[in-house]
Amino acid sequence: MAEPPLPSPSNVFDVMTFGAAGNGVADDTEPFRNAWDSACQSSGTGIVLAPSGRSFMIQSIIFAGPCEGRIVFQVDGVVMPPDGPDSWPQNNSRRQWLVFYRADELSLQGAGLIDGRGQKWWDLPCKPHKGINGTTLAGNCDSPVALRFFMSSNLTVSGIKIRNSPQFHFRFDNCRNVIIDSIAINSPALSPNTDGIHVENTYNVGIYNSVISNGDDCISIGSGSLNVEIENVTCGPSHGISIGSLGKQNSRACVQNVTVRNAVIKHSDNGVRIKTWQGGTGSVSGVVFEGIKMDVVKNPIIIDQFYCLAKPCVNQTSAVFISDVLYSDIKGTYDFRAPPIHLGCSDSVPCTNITLADVELFPAEGDEILDAFCWNAYGAERTLTIPPIMCLLEGLPRSVMDYEVDRCY
Repeated sequence: MAEPPLPSPSNVFDVMTFGAAGNGVADDTEPFRNAWDSACQSSGTGIVLAPSGRSFMIQSIIFAGPCEGRIVFQVDGVVMPPDGPDSWPQNNSRRQWLVFYRADELSLQGAGLIDGRGQKWWDLPCKPHKGINGTTLAGNCDSPVALRFFMSSNLTVSGIKIRNSPQFHFRFDNCRNVIIDSIAINSPALSPNTDGIHVENTYNVGIYNSVISNGDDCISIGSGSLNVEIENVTCGPSHGISIGSLGKQNSRACVQNVTVRNAVIKHSDNGVRIKTWQGGTGSVSGVVFEGIKMDVVKNPIIIDQFYCLAKPCVNQTSAVFISDVLYSDIKGTYDFRAPPIHLGCSDSVPCTNITLADVELFPAEGDEILDAFCWNAYGAERTLTIPPIMCLLEGLPRSVMDYEVDRCY
């Protein structure tokens, strides 16, 4: 997506003119806050400019609207937070860094870099396997999301580069009409809980032409998400593209109309995944995974309705209902350690109308093709798949026909 030209200088609010040092050491929080406030109060289009050739250290901050007109947040330099937990002010939130709240008509763009400086957060002993002898220790493990958009509409994120977030890189909560185009996210494969893009309770989302490499889900889609389109995205190493997890602590979860098309997923733990906890309610429906290339992926296609982080987990009766899922033109290679197709559905609330077509998955090493795994999954093959799906059940189960299923929409 081409970035729009900057408006006249009178509408450009350069943080340097508000007193920013731009040396990567001094605290530039107040200059950014004042530049935002001035742009927010201006009519027309106001630019908050972090110019090239400069590095800006800013603390946790909320850029709040509503604003008089459209805002462009132009990052051409480097923007970074304090360096790790010990440098984080005690009275600042440790759960978020840059927050845009009620910032309608906002564009975040630029040729610069947002550097989350996450290494010291990842090394906290409470993080997975960071304690003594590879253990996980108790303690406050809060880590900031780099960029959070909350209760905002008509958002555009384009061209920006972000790396090494302490936790999620982007998070969208209660937003409407979001376009993410041509961005790059880069964090180490072992960085914990560093989802690339997370959307929750958010409608009408488009994620296009982007490259994401991180230590958790490349893109994660939480409850309340409706009309999400993902196209021409390259993921990996990562944990793949996930719907969920949903239904945790017996909650109700609703996701509808998610399309992932023309994606590449490489050297990842998962490919395209739907994961739900036992005990939840609600539904996932209208999901299309189409035109996806897998390159040495451990679990290319996975539905897991027994998702649980602590073992053993107690079996529960209720579950989020999964239906109307299409896997089409999914081809490539998988890590031989696990079945390439895993459809593990609830004992009491089966998955229904699961359709596969033009699926060809081969082991990255060796000639033996592992069988697909199904549990209580109903659906059909439109074409012969590799491996063959002999375990899908036909028709509709009695539990769905005889009882009212909790469909969200």
